[in-house]
Amino acid sequence: MNAHDGICARSIRARCRFKRSTLSTLLRRSLLSRKSRRMFAQTRGRALVACCLVAAFIAQAAAQPAASSLLLRPPAVPLVTHDPYFSVWSTSDTLAGERTKHWTGAPHGMVGMVRIDGKPYRFMGQSYSPLPAAMRQVRLDVLPTRTVYEFEAGGVRLRLTFMSPLLPDDLDALARPVTYLTWDAWSVDGRKRRVSLYFDCTAEFVVNTTYEKVVWSRPKVGSLRVLSFGSQSQPILERAGDDLRIDWGYLHLAVPDAAGVSDVIAWNQTARNSFAATGALPDSDDMRMPRMAREEMPVLATTFELGEVASAPVSRHLMLAYDDLYSVEYFRRRLRPYWRREGGEADAMLKAAARDYEALRRRSEAFDAELMADLRRAGGEEYARLAALAFRQTIAAHKLAADWDGTPLFFSKENFSNGSIATVDVTYPSAPFFLLFNPRLLEAQLKPVFDYAASPRWRFPFAPHDLGTYPLANGQTYGGRETSEADQMPVEESGNMLLLTAALARADGHARFAERHWPLLKHWAEYLRTKGMDPENQLSTDDFAGHLAHNTNLSLKAILALGSYAMLCDLTGRKTEGGNYRRLAEEMAARWTRMADDGDHYRLAFDKPGTWSQKYNLVWDKLLGLNLFPPQVARRELDFYKTKQNRYGLPLDSRESYTKLDWIVWTATLAGSREEFGSYIAPLYRFVNETPDRVPLTDWYGTLDGKQRGFQARSVVGGVYIKMLEDAALWKKWSGRAARRERPASGSSP
Repeated sequence: MNAHDGICARSIRARCRFKRSTLSTLLRRSLLSRKSRRMFAQTRGRALVACCLVAAFIAQAAAQPAASSLLLRPPAVPLVTHDPYFSVWSTSDTLAGERTKHWTGAPHGMVGMVRIDGKPYRFMGQSYSPLPAAMRQVRLDVLPTRTVYEFEAGGVRLRLTFMSPLLPDDLDALARPVTYLTWDAWSVDGRKRRVSLYFDCTAEFVVNTTYEKVVWSRPKVGSLRVLSFGSQSQPILERAGDDLRIDWGYLHLAVPDAAGVSDVIAWNQTARNSFAATGALPDSDDMRMPRMAREEMPVLATTFELGEVASAPVSRHLMLAYDDLYSVEYFRRRLRPYWRREGGEADAMLKAAARDYEALRRRSEAFDAELMADLRRAGGEEYARLAALAFRQTIAAHKLAADWDGTPLFFSKENFSNGSIATVDVTYPSAPFFLLFNPRLLEAQLKPVFDYAASPRWRFPFAPHDLGTYPLANGQTYGGRETSEADQMPVEESGNMLLLTAALARADGHARFAERHWPLLKHWAEYLRTKGMDPENQLSTDDFAGHLAHNTNLSLKAILALGSYAMLCDLTGRKTEGGNYRRLAEEMAARWTRMADDGDHYRLAFDKPGTWSQKYNLVWDKLLGLNLFPPQVARRELDFYKTKQNRYGLPLDSRESYTKLDWIVWTATLAGSREEFGSYIAPLYRFVNETPDRVPLTDWYGTLDGKQRGFQARSVVGGVYIKMLEDAALWKKWSGRAARRERPASGSSP
């Protein structure tokens, strides 16, 4: 990479620190000079100090076009984010620093260039062959639905916005697999500049490995210019696993047809070199297909001739879309993506996306501004930036599919964990996001689990762990699968299902969803009644830590789940049963405080004095208004945790120094003040800025070294939104939007 490839937020800070230290040195030297040479101090010495002050100010101003440029250096930056297969990130301080990648780390290349008065520059991507020098990157802002970069070179400022309009209250917008790339270019030196833009994406988008063969085409879609890639073999839903990319369906690059637009499908070096040298693309498509994606790797390339650009921004945009044809296999039935539920095809989807561009741009900008303001009020600037980074990752770790009747079903993938689909203890930590923005999306995750557990195939008295391995939801593949209780999570998953169903009822203001699945809820409550107080040796959601008997945090979950069941009984008119379970939960909570007591805190396990753990499950006692535990339980724990914080956050428990990002925010939400909440967020924010592992946000890392222990790009980071549920009015405000938009009721096409 060239030395002038750009400036990231971290390097800007370093430069500013250097300038401040240099200035301080000069000031000290000038003071020493004044002591020895009074005349210099009065004349040249003062002039030197003044010049240093001005130079430092100018340098900082030039390096900081927007305050947000300095606020966050993400480990990876979301660019194209829709589902576990259509998910592309930048893992460098600058967009031109490395090749863009799928969340798994496999290259999914995009390259962007600009010619300014005939001189080529690069603003995005890398290549195995030489490319023009990089523009100076002067801004990066990661917002909930948009990533905004700005670059400068040759007297021109270029803004590039990646917009994935994942508006949770609008399932049609959220389900449409289209990311918009928008460029705005303007002159910053008072002179008119001649500008043209180049963009390409590689055939890597449509294959699992580059040894697979690809084909391409130019479909006619109304007034759009469309280029398309697909694999030759199209093995639809034939492969399941974790570290995999999609190898079926079609990638579409679509541009509104207009003067100054041209495109080509060609070997990447041919297209890029031609534009860099002449500003034009080859006049013919490469016809040598099918061929392996790695063989003279083909690209879909387009250019925009902007003409002379002055101080007023000139804008252009394109769309990247992926049609996966079929998304998930659900008990041997292939499900269509939700956007296809009424029989729509890719051409109609692209036309609708083009039609809706301006409206979605305005809505996304307004959504981002309002949400960021609410996040700041709830938890501060660092919390807001962290939540913004988690937003698209949370959604893109799922796929929204349609059941046979159009009912939305929302399937998570357990990314870089084991690849499970619809994992209950992944839904649990991510649930605050969906409870806040659209409870129907949580219902769409729970329904497949309830249906599976009610089938003859699931014969255990506790809830299942998962529905299979993504994208095949054909039955549990974790632990003992459907045949054995070995390595299951009986208390964990049963407690999760009860708590999430109660939280859904709290968000909805009624328990109709719970009523539909009452036999299972009752069954699991009965199981926790006998097994939940002092759990046997078993796994919990933190299964990487291994089996643990007498787990106090797991016991907490069971007690709160029984309290939640009592709440559901009351909401469904089962007052007597509700009263019985409420008394049971209260008695168990009182026993818990005695059994877990370890002086100034509560233990990791009932039988292990001198141990401790984050009691993150306790947050539901607060959020659901259960009030089973006295306030001093949380207070004692929080006071103790303050003595255990490390540079990058609070460890998960006393066994290891690693932690879980989501659980820290759950624990922090127990805090009694905004300042105390912030004391837990600050080390977490430091981790995000300083971790050496450049991957989509990991949730499992070391609190001493900031290094990833495992997991990345998982939906569980949606758990950071739990703080927003603490304010009942704020929760109602956001979730109410989805409810107002829900016409007709869930289960029918919106």
